[in-house]
Amino acid sequence: MKIIDKYVAKNFLTGYAISFCVLIGLRIIIDSFVNLDEFAEHTELGPLAVIGNMLTYYSLNITLYFRDFAGMITVVAATFSLGKMIQANELVAIMASGISLRRLVGPIIVLAVLLTSLAVIDQEFVIPSLSDKLVRRPNDLPGQEAYDVWFVIDDNGSLLCSQRFDVKTSILHQPTIITRRRTDKPGIWEVTGQISADKAIYNTHTGKWDLINGRFIGKDSQTGAQPITSYSSDITAKDIPVRRKAGYKTLLSSHQLAVLAAQRTKIKDLAQLYSQKHFRITDPIINLVMLMVSLPILVCRDPKSMKSAIMISFALTATCFVTTFICKMLAAEVVFNKVMPELWAWLPVFIFVPIAFVELDAMKT
Repeated sequence: MKIIDKYVAKNFLTGYAISFCVLIGLRIIIDSFVNLDEFAEHTELGPLAVIGNMLTYYSLNITLYFRDFAGMITVVAATFSLGKMIQANELVAIMASGISLRRLVGPIIVLAVLLTSLAVIDQEFVIPSLSDKLVRRPNDLPGQEAYDVWFVIDDNGSLLCSQRFDVKTSILHQPTIITRRRTDKPGIWEVTGQISADKAIYNTHTGKWDLINGRFIGKDSQTGAQPITSYSSDITAKDIPVRRKAGYKTLLSSHQLAVLAAQRTKIKDLAQLYSQKHFRITDPIINLVMLMVSLPILVCRDPKSMKSAIMISFALTATCFVTTFICKMLAAEVVFNKVMPELWAWLPVFIFVPIAFVELDAMKT
């Protein structure tokens, strides 16, 4: 690695660290102000307990914030590093020495690819492993969470309901399980019976739910309730808090999404699953495209035009960001009488990748 590469890489990494702290910190500050009353519900435990709860909550949610802002952090870091060099007229000196500006931005692109891979690792491995903790509400104390569970579907097609699920003890109180079987029509199920119990305790050794005073009543049963001691399901105690959340699919890995898609649930649910699977591929591409769109504009040699270059760069980046956001909203909706999750997932790539190549080709080096 040459000295110029080390210099550019150092400036970019410094800008990345500053951008990360500023953007993630701003996100945390805004969220803490919105949820301050919920954190304050446990003031009787003392200020240290409230502060500790907030630190635990946001230290976990940083993984989500980084996933959402990874592309913007990279663009801001590039703006910071290149702006510093433009202000010191370093680009003019570099061009005078015979080094192309395309060669100059090479280290930034390489580091951006590596940092984007961190966002992929965060989405595919870190967030799924913490998913049961990421759904915790601000007013829940760690280890004391309790949730109501309504109509959570498992791999058997059954629906799980309970008025209370204790996370610490892994107990479903007064659970009701509506058992179903698949029909010939995709996404259509037929009710076969009902399981009720006083408690359902998840057994980590057997991978089943042990039922206390469990009873099964078949749909066409003439003999009444039949005793049942356990229920086998793909839903574990860790999955219960996640599955009850409306947008839980964003917390799953690609493998978990593929397993859910294989269950052939409702058409809208399938559209959400397929859109998530495709956006897992296109999101890293979009993050890099936002950088590629902004770099040719940021590489200007005149400090007087730096402000306008930054504004244009941010405008293009924001347009790409907003377009991707709108596409995510429309991916599972009926548009033009069709549900097209694949099209909406790849549409921002089709729009902005050509723009990035045109700008790179027109870069004055």
